[in-house]
Amino acid sequence: MSIIYLDNNATTKVDPEVLEVMLPYLRDYYGNPSSMHTFGGQLGKAVKTARQQLAALIGADESEIVYTSCGTEGDNAAIRAALLAQPQKRHIITTQVEHAAVLNVCKQLETQGYTVTYLSVNSQGQLDLDELEASLTGNTALVTIMYANNETGTVFPIEQVGLRVKQSGAIFHVDAVQAVGKIPMNMKTSTIDMLTLSGHKIHAPKGIGALYVRRGVRFRPLLIGGHQERGRRAGTENVPGIIALGKAAELELLHLEEATARERKLRDRLEQTLLAKIPDCEVNGDVTQRLPNTTNIGFKYIEGEAILLSLNKHGICASSGSACTSGSLEPSHVLRAMGLPYTTLHGSIRFSLSRYTTESEIDRVIEVMPDIVQRLRAMSPFQNDNAGWLQEQALIHS
Repeated sequence: MSIIYLDNNATTKVDPEVLEVMLPYLRDYYGNPSSMHTFGGQLGKAVKTARQQLAALIGADESEIVYTSCGTEGDNAAIRAALLAQPQKRHIITTQVEHAAVLNVCKQLETQGYTVTYLSVNSQGQLDLDELEASLTGNTALVTIMYANNETGTVFPIEQVGLRVKQSGAIFHVDAVQAVGKIPMNMKTSTIDMLTLSGHKIHAPKGIGALYVRRGVRFRPLLIGGHQERGRRAGTENVPGIIALGKAAELELLHLEEATARERKLRDRLEQTLLAKIPDCEVNGDVTQRLPNTTNIGFKYIEGEAILLSLNKHGICASSGSACTSGSLEPSHVLRAMGLPYTTLHGSIRFSLSRYTTESEIDRVIEVMPDIVQRLRAMSPFQNDNAGWLQEQALIHS
């Protein structure tokens, strides 16, 4: 049974061209780029080319790219650097729907005397810019807000946010892990001070990411040690990963317009057909401002995990909008922040496409989903919106 992979917001397939350019740096050119001898030193030119390729994808200068191990490290490094650069300021603004790499850092900082404002979102998952503006003070050191939500695909009005942040004098960090390669970007004209990205979301391998740091922004490194990355991130460079990320960025830029249009068309076909064929389901998030590859659909009265297990039997990989663990019915913090009804929260599924997704794969999902939902609903004790027990359990485990 072949695999139909529709979980690309979790991770992506490594592009064969990316793997091809990466392999020699694992097999043949294994020197340390900081070494004095030619065997190691020759890697510097390849790293520089990769840095230029990545900078081109986001419209930055190569000197503004700091390599990291992943998006989580990038988020942590940006947040810590912003606070270290402004020790007199003790206020942070973020949102209720951020990735754990931001939310959990902010929660930890609250235990260290920082005040954090968690901006709310509406039922479409969008921000209220007036709430943001009212939250900004002279004590605000950092505003850290994601570009696009990993669960719903909702895209925030980042440049409008940035304009307000700049007027306040705070540093503006954006977690763009889901947006890079899907949305055209130009840091030269942006209000963003620091931006996080991750290689494994754009068909590079896991274990390599980058942080954009605008020239002139004061930056104190998270990792202390050697002089690598212009003193901004110590540790021997992951040369194979850097080469791979550079090539992946080059391919993303090359295919961006064509791939996003194709993914959007396939996504819309999947979404619209499922909504037409299956009663009592709805799209979660902003259907006008969202990533082209993402749909999050809530199927009422059933559990998302049961849908995923059924899809898995057909070789279909998706993910649940419900971050449930065994024995817990606590739904996703993102969908809860949107105020969705409990009957929708628990049965929400995210399908996320890539440029490798085919029409036949979408046809197969359309073919099996109606029967899966019908079968699960026939076994469900909840046949209407008066599912009080679900609500009680969610409150208990929240």
